[in-house]
Amino acid sequence: MIKYRMTVFHAQRGNILVIIPLAVFLIFTEFLFLVGSVESLPTVLPSLPTHFSKIPGASPRADIFSGCRRTPYRAACESMLSSKLISAPPQTLGDLFHHSVQFSIGKANSARALAYNLSHSFETSHILLNGGMNDCLELLDDSLDQLANVVNHQRKPSPSSTDDVQTWLSAALTNQVTCLKSLENYRFKIGKGVMDATVRDLSHFISNSLNLYVSSNQNYHEAKKSSISSTGGHRRLMSDGFPSWVSAAERRLLRASIGEIEASAVVAKDGSGTHETIGEALALAASLAVGGYGRTVVHVKAGTYHENLNIRTDQNNLMLVGDGKGQTVIVGDRSNDGGWTTFRSATFAAMGDGFIARDITFVNSAGPAKHQAVALRIGSDKSVIFRCSILGYQDTLYTYSKRQFYRETDIYGTIDFIFGNSAVVFQNCNIYVRKPLPGQDNFITAQGRNSPDENTGISIHNCKIAAASDLKPVQSKVATYLGRPWFKHSRTVIMQSYLDGLIHPAGWAPWPGSSAFGKLYYGEYKNKGPGASISGRVKWPGYHASLTSADAQSFTVAGFIAGHLWLPSTGVSFDSGLFG
Repeated sequence: MIKYRMTVFHAQRGNILVIIPLAVFLIFTEFLFLVGSVESLPTVLPSLPTHFSKIPGASPRADIFSGCRRTPYRAACESMLSSKLISAPPQTLGDLFHHSVQFSIGKANSARALAYNLSHSFETSHILLNGGMNDCLELLDDSLDQLANVVNHQRKPSPSSTDDVQTWLSAALTNQVTCLKSLENYRFKIGKGVMDATVRDLSHFISNSLNLYVSSNQNYHEAKKSSISSTGGHRRLMSDGFPSWVSAAERRLLRASIGEIEASAVVAKDGSGTHETIGEALALAASLAVGGYGRTVVHVKAGTYHENLNIRTDQNNLMLVGDGKGQTVIVGDRSNDGGWTTFRSATFAAMGDGFIARDITFVNSAGPAKHQAVALRIGSDKSVIFRCSILGYQDTLYTYSKRQFYRETDIYGTIDFIFGNSAVVFQNCNIYVRKPLPGQDNFITAQGRNSPDENTGISIHNCKIAAASDLKPVQSKVATYLGRPWFKHSRTVIMQSYLDGLIHPAGWAPWPGSSAFGKLYYGEYKNKGPGASISGRVKWPGYHASLTSADAQSFTVAGFIAGHLWLPSTGVSFDSGLFG
């Protein structure tokens, strides 16, 4: 789906001659730094309380590599245990998991230092103004936050959700995949080579940590099943219609009228608010977040705002409230063809946890000819998008990572226009397929699960999928598919939804050049409408034409994103389980 194109940058020959020796020097010093940083890392923390099983036959004299046999990157695991960090062989899989996470943190710090030096060294040369190295910097910051969450959880385990550690490690792994994608057309090849190797190395250690957690935690699967079954396996509408990771105060905020909301900042183009641009208001919100004020609310009054905005990973609990769909509109036009990475093309991006948006329209106006052009990118854990509109063509909505919930939201696009590697549930949403360029097919979803250990996927529940007004007259001439597998473990389900007649009988399409149909997981459950017939669907091993109610339940708000634990605090209406 994401096809990165080379951007042309102009530089004087003399500048390049100056930069090449600098780059060589930097790379040499970075290799020394990488070696030194691993050796200088502090001794790993003492063993922490875990629910992991003992390594079979483990003893002070046992083969210290025995626990590595189960990991996807065994050589990386063994190299970790051979390092100076490990003074004694791990006695339990919990010990091995803990060593792995600590080692990943050291590797992530080294990778970030390398990215920082490379990006700042080349920044003055104007060779790369908006490319992949800056993406990697932001993503490594987020990865370090996710790994720190894991360590803190291990120190003080919480039984409230069995999904937290898996979510954090899945997000950290996704960040490395995205960094590598963003670097594909990075202009300076020497820097790209060392950065690629460093990030790929880091991804192996994080993948091992994720595998050790999922496969070895004895209580994990049982606790998750218990969490799902506690909802009763049926429709359970909260009193105000929202899931449980949302506090009572936030529920009131989501349902409150504009007059009832006490905002920290008010944005108005006519000068009647505290700020005239959203960017200025978000800068204030960031300073309030640092001061520990809890949730920060920014009210954006009706108007069209031409801004590109990014809520970074360290800015949590931001709520953006507009005056309604089509009234408060945020517009950008960045695109892949325009020289931006797909990650950086977003009109609005939120990475800080607990992000909520209500009554706003997000638009990328680049148009179909500009290819990848994101309107909204969300990498915020326990985020909620409520009563919004998201408009674009290719790659409209980037559900990037972590746990997300969309309710009563309209999404417009053409190719892969709901994509990413989050654990996301769409409920009571309208998904409108637009007219693509001549000769193009439409693909609604492109889910990016890269490992079977990730808890990610797309769940579309009780939604409507139909043609937008521009496609309706020609929908019989355009093939529209429910989705295609961006990565080999791609996972998407459509449940209890209305599918209009634009859906191709096969339902799903292969990714070009891919044949890993046994590793993906696609499913449908009790859909209706002229496009819901499963008689002509694909015959892939990983496709489930008619999910059982038990299987479908695992993709509901409660079963997939543990929403019954965090959505109630947001105030957004939700249904924990299936209807009927």
